[in-house]
Amino acid sequence: MILGILQARMSSSRLPGKVLKTIMNRPMLELQLERLSRVKRMDKLIVATSDQPDDAPIAELCERLGVDCFRGSLHDVLERYYQAALEYQPDYIVRLTGDCPVTDPDVIDHVIDSCVSGQYDYVSNTIIPTYPHGLDVEVFPFASLEKAQKVAQLPYQREHVTPYLYQNPEIFNVANVTNSTNLSVWRWTVDEPEDFELISAIYEALYPNDPEFGTMDIVKFLKDHPEIAVINSKHQRVGELTKLQLGEYVQL
Repeated sequence: MILGILQARMSSSRLPGKVLKTIMNRPMLELQLERLSRVKRMDKLIVATSDQPDDAPIAELCERLGVDCFRGSLHDVLERYYQAALEYQPDYIVRLTGDCPVTDPDVIDHVIDSCVSGQYDYVSNTIIPTYPHGLDVEVFPFASLEKAQKVAQLPYQREHVTPYLYQNPEIFNVANVTNSTNLSVWRWTVDEPEDFELISAIYEALYPNDPEFGTMDIVKFLKDHPEIAVINSKHQRVGELTKLQLGEYVQL
């Protein structure tokens, strides 16, 4: 079984409540869940939010949409992930985050296939980024999550779920999926108000004609409308995965 776990919370420091901010009168998280429903390789998708009162609206949205929701620790997200997965005993877990509303189902399927077929302990497309920031996906066996849950001690490792995996390639068999064309210049995640403005513009332009618009549809739209493409250009990609030294993982 392959289980997708999407982590989401309302208490974002830079853009509070972002996951339920509306685009075309629909919560951003709802639009992301719609896209994730088209991932072919995931057998089950759940949302993992905190047990804090502020995150009750996320659970209520999931109930309305018929999506299972697990509620656990706000700050120990590794513990929340582990407890969310424990009920299902999956073979593999797909880690997703609620700030990626234009996530690409085909990219997710590709990373899943790469992890499963290669029997890796951790695969992502972010160690050396070649995909737009916002198409990030991580896949790992449940056994990897279980080991991290037992051993990881640093606050950063607990808060961000996977650092113990990708920062220890001498323990885990780690691989990175590389896109044939480097699209890492694009920023499609939502952390700042300008990010939300950009994503709203993308949805308003593309969704009415094609709800299943893909990565290259977005690229074409932004190239055709450079005034929109630069809305969030002052924000640069930030990621701990790039701290891994070359040669410590497999490039796929």
